[in-house]
Amino acid sequence: MQTNIIKLSAPIFTALFVLALAFAFADFTILSLKAWIFVSIFAALVVGLILEPLPPAFIGVIAIAVAVLFKVGPAKSAAADANISSAAAINWGLTGFSNAVVWLIFASFMIGIGYANSGLGKRIALLLVKKLGKSTLGLGYAIAFADLILAPFIPSNAARSGGTIYPIATSIPAMFDSFPDKNPRKIGSYLAWVSLATTCISSSIFLTGQAPNPLALNLVSSAGVKVVDWMGWFLAFLPVGIILFAITPLLTYFIYPPEIKGSPEITKWASDELDKIGKITTKEIIMLCISIAALILWIGSKAFSINATTTAILVIIAMILCKIISWQDFLANKPAWNVLTWFATLVTMAGGLKNVGFLDYLSKNTESLLVHLQPTLALMILLVVFCLLRYFFASGTAYVTAVAGVFATMATKITGFSPEFTMIFLLAPMGMISVLTPYGTGHSPIWFASGYIKGSDFWRLGAIFGLIYFIIYVLIAYPYLSFMQKYIF
Repeated sequence: MQTNIIKLSAPIFTALFVLALAFAFADFTILSLKAWIFVSIFAALVVGLILEPLPPAFIGVIAIAVAVLFKVGPAKSAAADANISSAAAINWGLTGFSNAVVWLIFASFMIGIGYANSGLGKRIALLLVKKLGKSTLGLGYAIAFADLILAPFIPSNAARSGGTIYPIATSIPAMFDSFPDKNPRKIGSYLAWVSLATTCISSSIFLTGQAPNPLALNLVSSAGVKVVDWMGWFLAFLPVGIILFAITPLLTYFIYPPEIKGSPEITKWASDELDKIGKITTKEIIMLCISIAALILWIGSKAFSINATTTAILVIIAMILCKIISWQDFLANKPAWNVLTWFATLVTMAGGLKNVGFLDYLSKNTESLLVHLQPTLALMILLVVFCLLRYFFASGTAYVTAVAGVFATMATKITGFSPEFTMIFLLAPMGMISVLTPYGTGHSPIWFASGYIKGSDFWRLGAIFGLIYFIIYVLIAYPYLSFMQKYIF
């Protein structure tokens, strides 16, 4: 009880502290008192998302309600600040619910139900285990490919791991007397780390690989920086993604090796499991066709003049009409509705920072820090800071909410690079760097809680893989994006 009270009071004291600083040091000729009130509310929101004294989506609703009550957020000038009506305030507060990116994330969560209901996700994973699982290394690649296939369609890496990969990957170690508390290094630890690390990579490869990706683009766009589409994101990370995806099971094999190198029992188990679920069903075939059509439309969104969100909504309609999911499934998907509410409030609050002039204020005060640095050095410093900040956030959503707009503002101050180049260079590895901690993204706690990887090993492996990934990213992405930016943007 006492801990909950402390957690609950922390965001409130944060808001009061920021407001006190505003009174003590702020120049009210640049930013109004209402602007500083909004910044205080936003700071409290970020602290609340980190500590989670209440459900994150509910914290977002509270932040919107307080901002609307004080009529802060929509103002774009000191004159307008004094004339905001209650109707204008609430209209601003609800703008996030009409945001296309928010609905793309929501719709993609619904697509995940289709994979679960049809059984297609499980079949794909078992088929890969059957084909590649004769060796432990091959099994690692089978798990990686299963996640890679699902990643474009299921933006929750927690759902991919928890719903499909985890049940399969944790069923295998028991065959070899490998349990969290007994012989974990035989095979269980290897499979757990490969599952975690490769999901981090797939989360960066696709814009829809994890929910914070499109959210970050939306927040950056709100700060005035041009952003890429689904295909642009894919192209931006593609060469790094291929390399990291290819080496991760192999790196794990040498850095954190399994004691068992292979066994025919694994492929036999997968074959038996496939026999249990029977031949491919009509629903699975329809779901596969719908997925292929969605991928084609996402990749060719410019050519077909169809927005990615429109495609996702069409997929939901197709799944309901084809009875892969029911309307009740749609209404009962609590995680999707939770994310819709959560992200809609975050988009609105982040947009408010631009409206009240805080990002412009921050831009003027950070210009001197970067403008005199050599451009490449400034870019690398931003990347290092952007990645290290990941240690301080237990949620990718909280992370991008707190830093995306700030870094977008800093990006405009680096001479020699366009803000668009700088931001895609910073944002593309977001999923990749979540490998650093056991709490950094949705699927990390799942594998940490499995017990196959000791806490000390988790932190050590996170640092090793994080450093390797970072070095490869810089060496490949910097020259590649410098050459490809004219085709990506």
